[in-house]
Amino acid sequence: MTRVLVVEDEPQIVRALVINLKARKYEVDAAPDGASALQLAAARHPDVVVLDLGLPDMDGVEVIRGLRGWTRVPILVLSARHTSDEKVEALDAGADDYVTKPFGMDELLARLRAAVRRAEPVGGADGADDVVVVETEGFTVDLAAKKVNRDGRDVRLTPTEWHLLEVLVRNTGRLVSQKQLLQEVWGPSYGTETNYLRVYMAQLRRKLELDPSHPRHFITEPGMGYRFER
Repeated sequence: MTRVLVVEDEPQIVRALVINLKARKYEVDAAPDGASALQLAAARHPDVVVLDLGLPDMDGVEVIRGLRGWTRVPILVLSARHTSDEKVEALDAGADDYVTKPFGMDELLARLRAAVRRAEPVGGADGADDVVVVETEGFTVDLAAKKVNRDGRDVRLTPTEWHLLEVLVRNTGRLVSQKQLLQEVWGPSYGTETNYLRVYMAQLRRKLELDPSHPRHFITEPGMGYRFER
């Protein structure tokens, strides 16, 4: 069973999430503040975290950074903060998705399923994918180990960033449409959410390109999609 850690200090939201998640056969732990969340995550090793940013003891972004210090577990932010700067701050800290309050339960559950799906191991059953290493002059992508190395150091990517990178790298030199990327990385219902791509492509360029404002490897084909070039 998939274990979900809900980090939220509003009892009615916690109650609604617990009821809906358990009805769908998830195991659920709940924490009312950041300190409890970090302790529970270390003790219970959840498969996905649903995190409110407005916690009583610390900002949710601090919780994201605390988790990212040791785990790549998918983190789905649930927050009343609507500005793009606040969303980008959470995503930059390592969150994988962002849902604003008030939210629809069906949408939240769909995004949670997508986050869990993105974090699952990839690779063909015949093991053919296990030998794929792609090198550029600035960084190396090891598809089997799910690692990126730049200048001799591992680059920490969120599960969403990794999944986006993987789709592009497996199609090196080929244009991948916006719709294909969105559906492969976020799921079949996200074919028009192009703002997701802009945010995550900017993050990949910032982490991997020598000059993010003039990318050499992650190329935008305006109105069409993106292409990875070695």
